[in-house]
Amino acid sequence: MLEIENTVLVMVDMQARLVPAMHEADRLVTEMARLLSAANLLEVPLIFTEQNPDGLGPTVDELAGLTHGKPIAKHAFSCWREPAFEKALVGRRRSAVLLAGIESHVCIFQTALDLCEAGFEVHVASDAVSSRTDSNRQVGLNRCAATGAIITSVESALFELLQAAGANCPAGADTFKEILKIIK
Repeated sequence: MLEIENTVLVMVDMQARLVPAMHEADRLVTEMARLLSAANLLEVPLIFTEQNPDGLGPTVDELAGLTHGKPIAKHAFSCWREPAFEKALVGRRRSAVLLAGIESHVCIFQTALDLCEAGFEVHVASDAVSSRTDSNRQVGLNRCAATGAIITSVESALFELLQAAGANCPAGADTFKEILKIIK
């Protein structure tokens, strides 16, 4: 189960020239914004990447304002195969990765595979990943599950991080209420 103190959120390649081509792009951006907003409230660290940013542009404006720090530029499909990403992730000293972004059957799958092989507990937010086609999105999710990644949803992941309602929530009652606003 995801826990605040052991989880890092990884957002993969949510870039200006890629996102519009994704299946249900508007839904993808909405779910990613919910995930980023909640992670910020819960103080779950974020690592985000941009594939070939010179060619594919920066992170989309709708999400860029919810990020902190600089993106990690990459050319490998798997985030783990970029030394700067590996250094950033290992430096966080977290055992669980909540993975979201694009494309499900390429970068998300290859990253999930490498992270599972490296010993991380990988959770893939199924409603915060996409590909150009829904069939490729599903292929990616199936392959992630076959590698040992846990397929989840944004809402499920957020409730796992919260663990309990109201005053019993480890993040506090006020944070719980704010997360509920994001979920609903």
